[in-house]
Amino acid sequence: MVEAAWSPGDTLLNLFNLNAPLQMRASRLPWFALQVRTRKERLVSTHLEGQGYECFLPLYKSQRQWSDRAKELDQPLFPGYLFSKFDFQNRRPLVVTPGVIRIVGTGKKAMPVEDHEIEAIQLALASGLPSQPWPYLEVGERVRVHYGCLRGLEGILISFKGTHRVVLSVSMLQRSVAMEVDLAWVTAVRELPRQEPSRGFVRTAFRTPVTG
Repeated sequence: MVEAAWSPGDTLLNLFNLNAPLQMRASRLPWFALQVRTRKERLVSTHLEGQGYECFLPLYKSQRQWSDRAKELDQPLFPGYLFSKFDFQNRRPLVVTPGVIRIVGTGKKAMPVEDHEIEAIQLALASGLPSQPWPYLEVGERVRVHYGCLRGLEGILISFKGTHRVVLSVSMLQRSVAMEVDLAWVTAVRELPRQEPSRGFVRTAFRTPVTG
């Protein structure tokens, strides 16, 4: 076996890599949604961040009216949930954290949240535009924003109380968030035309028995 040549620079390079592996590994880890006790979202997020986990707790401005005054509060966009990056194989420190109920998934299987869904919500919140929780949507006219700080964002266009909003959805949570936009900012996302299957494929499809 031939050994690779060594140089003094290798030591500096190795030291540099050892100093930043945690951040580099964290950037490659998937996002998971954690179901937590309602009104404990911030407490759990702060606790996990103190343990070195990257967390994302989306918040929105909410007006609360008391008998003598009105106050603006930061409320979770997805009450009872927050997002965190971690290695699922080493999940035990998270699931035993006080306030954490479970890792969200399909059935009994935990599933990561799509990166593009997290990125869309982060971009929307960073825009500073009004936002609010919204019933989960899967169907509707899909649009793309072409102007302003939400440029490139895609979502479902709706009309609400005289304003137009783009609804972003997190499929794993079955929850959505609506961002207020100017109608002139958006255009419809045209789906590619469906291709007719070849005759050979059609014959194969009809000959294939369907089993339940």
